[in-house]
Amino acid sequence: MSIIAFFKTYHLKAVSNICLKVKNVVAAIECFDVCGKNLYIGTNDCFVIHYNVEERTVGNGPKVVFHNEKQGHKYLAVPIMTGAKVKGVTYFCINENPTNGNPFSIEICVALKKKQIQVYTVTEDKLVHVKDVHISEPPISVGVDGSFVCAALLSQYCMINYETSHTQDLFPFDSEHSKPLIKRISKEEFLLSGPSALGMFVTSDGISQRPPLQWSENIVSMTYVHPYIVAMNDEFITVHSILDQQQKQAIPFQGGTYLGNFDGKLFVASGREIYALVPVAWEKQVQALLGDKRVTEALDLAKNANKAGLTRDKFLKIFKRFQQQAAFIEFSEGHLEEAMDLFKNSQVDVREVISLYPRLLPSNCNFTRSVPPLHEIADVNQLSRGKEDLLKEYKQFLCTYLADIKGTGTGYKQEIDTALLKLYSEIDSPELIPLIAVDTGCDLKDSVEWLEKYKRYNALGLLYKVHGEHDKALALWVKICNSEVQDELFEGINFIIEYLANLNDHELVWKYVDWVLSKDQENGVRIFTDRPTTEPPSERMRPDTVIDYLHRFPIAVITYLEYLVFQKKLEKEKYHTHLAVLYLDAVLKLIKTNNVKKEEMDKARSKLRYILQMSNLYRVQLILGKAKETEMHAECAILYGKLEEHDKALRILVHKLKDFGAAENYCLVNSHGKDSSFRKRLFHILLSVYLDPSNEQKDSLVKPAVDLLNSNVAEFDTVKVLQSLPENWSVSLVSQFLNRAIRKSMNNSRTTRIERMMSRGENLQVKQNIIEIQKEFVTMNDDRMCAVCSRAFNDTAFVRYPNGVVTHVHCAKNKHICPVTGKLFSTKRS
Repeated sequence: MSIIAFFKTYHLKAVSNICLKVKNVVAAIECFDVCGKNLYIGTNDCFVIHYNVEERTVGNGPKVVFHNEKQGHKYLAVPIMTGAKVKGVTYFCINENPTNGNPFSIEICVALKKKQIQVYTVTEDKLVHVKDVHISEPPISVGVDGSFVCAALLSQYCMINYETSHTQDLFPFDSEHSKPLIKRISKEEFLLSGPSALGMFVTSDGISQRPPLQWSENIVSMTYVHPYIVAMNDEFITVHSILDQQQKQAIPFQGGTYLGNFDGKLFVASGREIYALVPVAWEKQVQALLGDKRVTEALDLAKNANKAGLTRDKFLKIFKRFQQQAAFIEFSEGHLEEAMDLFKNSQVDVREVISLYPRLLPSNCNFTRSVPPLHEIADVNQLSRGKEDLLKEYKQFLCTYLADIKGTGTGYKQEIDTALLKLYSEIDSPELIPLIAVDTGCDLKDSVEWLEKYKRYNALGLLYKVHGEHDKALALWVKICNSEVQDELFEGINFIIEYLANLNDHELVWKYVDWVLSKDQENGVRIFTDRPTTEPPSERMRPDTVIDYLHRFPIAVITYLEYLVFQKKLEKEKYHTHLAVLYLDAVLKLIKTNNVKKEEMDKARSKLRYILQMSNLYRVQLILGKAKETEMHAECAILYGKLEEHDKALRILVHKLKDFGAAENYCLVNSHGKDSSFRKRLFHILLSVYLDPSNEQKDSLVKPAVDLLNSNVAEFDTVKVLQSLPENWSVSLVSQFLNRAIRKSMNNSRTTRIERMMSRGENLQVKQNIIEIQKEFVTMNDDRMCAVCSRAFNDTAFVRYPNGVVTHVHCAKNKHICPVTGKLFSTKRS
């Protein structure tokens, strides 16, 4: 990739001029180290030169230079340190993850010429030998982490656990053509220079968990500063990202010998000079990547950048802004799924997104886009470039996004709901009605315009309802029912009926009642019958007021009276009489009408009979007077029964209707809930009707009379029956009745004797109990005190409990519980 592109984007930049230069020294730089502001340079003629280095910013720009001042120039002599002496050292390194746990010491790993690796602990004045590990070849280079040592031998790399001395071979390399390099990356993970110019990641288990890096040939040094691997050959310094293993930058640099990371500062040395590689701020790197629309790289860098000096809250604020910028980039590129996730994760101000869609924000919203801007998008029309399919995708995206974040605590409820309403109206979404019906925050003024524009009249009515504009809502729904406007989603007149039934504004209810009843009387009356149970009483909704109004609607008034009588069970004579009269009038009207279906007539007469039989509150004489004018014999029989004129009722059933089953059922129904003597009286009346000697057809009633006598449900006084039977009847004719009567009489006699004997036994048991109680005596004298109140007995009455406790009558609160000991005595006598 282009150096300019990467330099401008992010990563490291080399200072153009020499930052540090060793002057007046003929020898070359062999090694160097940096600690704070102190730079120590080791030369190949055994001198150590000390510089004080100060980092400075030039002017107001981002350019950084290093000011240096020489502090000393000393010959390297033998150090004064007690403890172990180390000879034949080829390489050593510091263990950044020591195992000893001593904060006042460091741990080093030393490679020796004699096929050995040693581990030492170094304190301020002492070098302590810890461990020896023998290996098969002399080590050239080593890296250490914890108890694991990664070593480059003469021909291959190996992984060594110096605590267990276990050695694992990794892979070979050609030491003649490449320099073995080892760098600790993280806990128990190392980066090695491998064959074919590859940088190989290896863990302590001997495996690789990352793809390799593709380096340049002849790498001479490398270091790691998160998240970059910086490597150097004889021509370039290259920068690779550890996140995607791709090269990000190449800096020309010839004659380089060593580079290193010293507490986040990178320095690179040639034979005579030392340069500093100054990292570009990670925020600028991320911003540059976003400018190139490399969203994934930018966010990966932001997540893994060195955030030193930033609190968690401040970093999250910066990171969310980068996410928001990335979201708009993905949005502009048409990557809507990725944009959706980023919008949600970054918690972007939803108005920023809605503002991309013309006229979707409420007219009363004074939103201004973020400054500095998060994007350069004018609106979705700019992005769609006149392509209707693409514009439709963008609108569907906004629908999904707003629906997902709605109710999640993001705020801006009015803006979200209004935008959704406008979008749903435009695309004819089935979600429009649920949006309006459930806790909507839609702006009424804006929404009315859009709903009318796209002819969503039912939704507009619901919106009026939500905002309390009930009259406007009802007027609009009436127009739909009258086909003045069209909306297939409207549920019809039943919706208006239910709406009026639950409306507390009674004046408004009466305004539309007439229209509803003119359309549907049977269902329209539900406006009055389905009122909320918690509704307070109102003069406009009194039953009398409603009935007076409903006289013009016969079906409605009948339905309403049925509701009052059968459901509310109001026991007012005028309601019951009114309903019965209306039922009767309906039957009389059908009788006078030709070609009436039998099912219709039966249904009408069944309703009339039901109320005549069920109710005891209507004016019987009024109904009877009307019923007698026609041949409504069954109804007349019920009415005579209400007047206790059972003989007339039964004669109608027997002689007029010849319905003997109905006559028998009449006796059962009218005697329900009364004593046996009344039931017997009714059945005797029925029997006398059958046996009436004055009846010309008395012979035809013999069979029903015998069937009545033999019925299992009929009850008779046997003596009276025998006295009323005709003399010409044979015994065999009534033999079944007589057999049952005799069995019943014998059963009653035996049952009586058993009850009498059981009572006698119970009486004897009680007498025995009394005798046993009386055998015990209680001595009462002036010295006897109440066991509860400890006072003398001033009255002859007292209470003695089975355990011998004696108390006043008023002190004995419970005769089954001793007031002194609390003992419970049986409440039943044996």
